[in-house]
Amino acid sequence: MKKVIKVIVKSAIMMWFKVRNRVKIIGKENIPKEGPLIFCGNHRTYADPPLMVVTATRDMKFLAKKELYDNKFFTFLGWVFEAIPVNRNEKDVGAIKQSLKVLKSGGCIALFPEGTRNGIAKGEKAKDGVAFFAVRSGAKVVPCGISGGEKENRRITIKYGKPLDFSKYKGTKDKEQLDKITDEIMKNIVELSK
Repeated sequence: MKKVIKVIVKSAIMMWFKVRNRVKIIGKENIPKEGPLIFCGNHRTYADPPLMVVTATRDMKFLAKKELYDNKFFTFLGWVFEAIPVNRNEKDVGAIKQSLKVLKSGGCIALFPEGTRNGIAKGEKAKDGVAFFAVRSGAKVVPCGISGGEKENRRITIKYGKPLDFSKYKGTKDKEQLDKITDEIMKNIVELSK
C-alpha cells in the first residue's frame, strides 16, 4: 500500500514541478545505478528535497530536521519517503546509525551540507556531515545544483554532477581532512548551481 502511495505522490510532485516550474533535469546519466550513494545539493527552499527525490533515478532517504514534523504535510511526506528525522541541537546517534545502515545495505541518503536554507548566501560554514558519511561508509557522493524558481524566473534547473569518490580516506576522523572533503563537495555544488 505504501509503495502505491509513494508512486502516486512522486508522480503528483513531478507533475507539479513540470507544470509550475518547467523543471529541467541535467546529468541524470551521472547517477550510478547501484551501490551506496550520498546525494547532496544547495538548499534554497522547502521544495528542494522533494525535487531531488522525484528527479533522481534512485530512491533516497532524506535527513530532515525534526522541526519539520510539526507540519502535518511534511510529516506525511516524511512518512511516504521514509525520511530520517534529525535532532540538530545534539549529536543524533540514532539518525547517524540509521543513515549508515541505509548506506551499508547499498541504499542512498540525501542531505544538504549547508545545514539550513540559503546557508551559502548567509555565509555559514558547510557542515561535515556528508564528508563524515562518505568516509565512514565508502559511499560515493553525488553533488547536485539547483537554480531558478524565483518569482521572475519560475523555471527550475537541477543538475547532477559526476559522483565523487572519497574511499581512499575511508575511516579517517581527521577534522582537517573532513573539512577539505566538505570544501571539495561544496565547490562542486556551487559550480552546478550556476
